[in-house]
Amino acid sequence: MSADVELNNISVTFGSFYAAKNVSVKINQGEFFSFLGPSGCGKTTLLRAISGFLDPSEGKVLIAGQDMAGIGPNKRPTSLIFQNLALFPLMSVSENIVFSLEVRGVGKQERQKRADELLDLIALSGQGDKKVHELSGGQRQRVAIARALAIEPKVLLLDEPLSALDLKLRQKMRTELRAIQKRVGITFIYITHDQGEALTMSDRVAVMNEGELEQVGLCDDVYDFPHTPFVATFVGENNPFYGKVVSVEGDKIRVESHNNTFVAKSGKTGDGKNHSFSTGQEVIMFIRPESIFIKNENTQLDNTFKARVNTVEFEGNIKNIYLKINSKMNVRFSVPNAVDTSNLSNNKDIELTFSSQKAVVLPKGSLAVD
Repeated sequence: MSADVELNNISVTFGSFYAAKNVSVKINQGEFFSFLGPSGCGKTTLLRAISGFLDPSEGKVLIAGQDMAGIGPNKRPTSLIFQNLALFPLMSVSENIVFSLEVRGVGKQERQKRADELLDLIALSGQGDKKVHELSGGQRQRVAIARALAIEPKVLLLDEPLSALDLKLRQKMRTELRAIQKRVGITFIYITHDQGEALTMSDRVAVMNEGELEQVGLCDDVYDFPHTPFVATFVGENNPFYGKVVSVEGDKIRVESHNNTFVAKSGKTGDGKNHSFSTGQEVIMFIRPESIFIKNENTQLDNTFKARVNTVEFEGNIKNIYLKINSKMNVRFSVPNAVDTSNLSNNKDIELTFSSQKAVVLPKGSLAVD
């Protein structure tokens, strides 16, 4: 059985420094929920507060509606997978998996039955007698998951468990981890700075910055409808066009930027309403690289601009084309590798186009890359 987790106005301070500040969010029972953000943003601090390894300075942690104040890590219905996995090298795989059951006094026969069940769950049947060093990185990762599940927690906490794996294995483990979560059906709370991990696996994601929640929502909503410039530039690639508001017509905002006038939709606030803009206000319009196209007779959308090709970079399945507007502003757009870009030589002037429906206007603020 799984449980929901609720953070009510959680703050964690170290002296005058806020590692987490006034964080409130409800993680639903059976949900795969990720805290996403750069190093030092407070996401691991929240995980430690949920697990009981750290007491919040203010606020409450509730699991299945019960206040966790005064309840230690070993008494909470949670299990934690550390970044370094912390497997025991001298124990067999099966012994690693059921170690926590042995500590609780569970009999040998029952422990073996549970180990076999979990080995089957993680697709390592028949490999329980191996030592940890005989396994691959991905297999060790699965053993750590099985060990955490052995005590049948209601909530599984994962602190950047894939960070030490190479790219290919990390991508494979994303799929396997999500499949395991669906099979066991318990609440997963995942910590990562890797947006690909968060967007691939999660039901919802919370983007954190400097100890505070910037946005919580479904993955595609966070990607397509960022609430702040930080979220717009941390989650995926984005082109920021700094400018001023020319006019406001409902949710359509006309923006002047680098001697061009663009039309874009208004960004949303945390309560789902449109940001309020006024004529002359300084703003940033964001358009993602995959939403920009070369203008031709077949592709002509409601926004156009001219730019000069700077470089073309090959990245396997895609090509990234870097441009400059008026010799100052850098813009990037991306095309599939199958698209012929042989005519995009350096210093060539081209005309580009994008839809106002794919561009978002937000109040001026700090970017993730600042």
